[in-house]
Amino acid sequence: MTPFTTRPELLGTFGVVTSTHWIATAAGMKMLEAGGNAFDAAVATGLVLQVVEPHLNGPGGDMPAILYCAAKDEVEVLCAQGTVPAGATIPHYRAEGLDLIPGNGLLATVIPGSFGGWMTMLRDYGSLPVGTVMEPAIYYAEHGHPMLARVADAIAGMDDFFAAEWPDSHATWLPGGQRPKAGALFRNPVLAETWKRIVKESEAVPGREAGVEAARRAFYQGFVAEEIDAYMRTAELMDGSGNRHKGVLTGEDMAGWTATIEAPTTADYHGWTVAKTGPWGQGPVLLQSLKILEGLPVAEMDPGGADFVHTVVEAMKLAYADREAYYGDPAFVDVPLGHLLSEPYNAARRALVGPTASRELTPGIVPGFEDQVARGMALLAGLGKGAVYEPTMAHLATPPAGLAQKAEGDTCHIDVIDRWGNIVSITPSGGWLQDSPIIPSLGFGLNTRAQMFWLTEGLPSSLAPGKRPRTTLTPSLALYEGRPTLAFGTPGGDQQDQWQLSFFLRYVHQAGLNLQAAIDMPLFHTTHFPGSFYPRTSQPGAMTIEARIGADVVKELRRRGHDVTVAGDWDIGRLTAARRDADGLLRAAATPRLMQAYAAGR
Repeated sequence: MTPFTTRPELLGTFGVVTSTHWIATAAGMKMLEAGGNAFDAAVATGLVLQVVEPHLNGPGGDMPAILYCAAKDEVEVLCAQGTVPAGATIPHYRAEGLDLIPGNGLLATVIPGSFGGWMTMLRDYGSLPVGTVMEPAIYYAEHGHPMLARVADAIAGMDDFFAAEWPDSHATWLPGGQRPKAGALFRNPVLAETWKRIVKESEAVPGREAGVEAARRAFYQGFVAEEIDAYMRTAELMDGSGNRHKGVLTGEDMAGWTATIEAPTTADYHGWTVAKTGPWGQGPVLLQSLKILEGLPVAEMDPGGADFVHTVVEAMKLAYADREAYYGDPAFVDVPLGHLLSEPYNAARRALVGPTASRELTPGIVPGFEDQVARGMALLAGLGKGAVYEPTMAHLATPPAGLAQKAEGDTCHIDVIDRWGNIVSITPSGGWLQDSPIIPSLGFGLNTRAQMFWLTEGLPSSLAPGKRPRTTLTPSLALYEGRPTLAFGTPGGDQQDQWQLSFFLRYVHQAGLNLQAAIDMPLFHTTHFPGSFYPRTSQPGAMTIEARIGADVVKELRRRGHDVTVAGDWDIGRLTAARRDADGLLRAAATPRLMQAYAAGR
């Protein structure tokens, strides 16, 4: 397939910002122009995304970041994934009549981590004060931003449900009872006032770092936590189970939580070292996929051909099967990650990549984990098959009671590099307007990340207080010959590492393929394994691919046994990427899909 680009790969030396919305990207560039660094720019970008993409993330959501601080010369992971409240136990949820945690409502809520993550990044790595980085987000919340068509459609689809079951959400998203129109200005004045009060509390404290910490405390130990606590004590609302439930999150839960900094998980591949989150996220599946593929002739394959697609899909099936069997919060469970990423183990896994499509979920067996794997496979065998409830591409076969349509949520992504060589890759998510009711005094909802836990004891992802959900959020930062070089990522739930893998492989192996051309190539993914989102269904042997791949490739994939769904030419993935060359030249690119992600730089 001959590479081409829909847009130029941007080049510069001062700084680059790329995100899933053009206004957020511009806000990030404003921070760089004001003398801020990549971390200041990332925070401003992320907060604006909460305003302009409220169907994809919000202040009550979560985010992981992988960052390289040039002053420290170290790659680190910032984990802003909120943990399970003290009252969220398996016996409690079982007593509520649940076998699975609903994908929306209040029982699916964990501690909101996003704001704590942004403030930790700003305090420890940034250089600008809270008021400066929050100003663009406050402006667009107060004065309005052009409503995306997809946001307007999501709100319209929730109109009747909001009116009947979540009246505070109805008042916020359909002001005056009117559905907002695509392209029209939309305001969230209550959220603007919440943020203004946080800025005011930060400015009452002398010193930049102390002011940032004051802002963080206002959210987790001050008025925001108090309002969340008061709301959760009385609210009892409909969720995807078809019943009304109260949540269990309290102000005490929030007061004891902070974002953390930890070492990344890494793997080497053809001169590159890719850094990902630990197994509390799905990031290591990309690393294991690379280790499986490392011994196969991927570099010799046509990156748009059937051999490439088949081989990558089959490798991902094996890595994702291991995710299902082993991944969880390593603070609570033993995850044999070193074994899963080792060459001997992956040599055996590699041998399972055959000429035809696998239809079995086949985790490897790590010595000492046999009983755990058996329990997990028994649970997964009892799950439904069919349409996968996944944020980006799939739909519920039967919507929850009272819903006019399946409530879709998804994710955002940000990559930033500055002139000093700081690099950050971030995947914010959660707090979707469709899935969590508005707290009327604050102007935002919470999150539904607890749906990723199982209500069965003895599994790596069994629900337990204080535990991190096995999130699908998975930013990437890659080093080339030991030098931090490339930041990339995408929204897309279970598909995030799948789309990132094909992008990375093509970029690494195809000489002359720039970032934009690699992003623009046809994407694909498999739904072979159980989804991370309610109702946790799977489609064994299934995959989806963009039509631009060509009819001959689709025909050959079907001949090899894949159940292929052909998507539109530009329907899959929302990748963005940024790179810093050894001489300081900066590069950036963003997907043309959905026509809202943009890169900027100079």
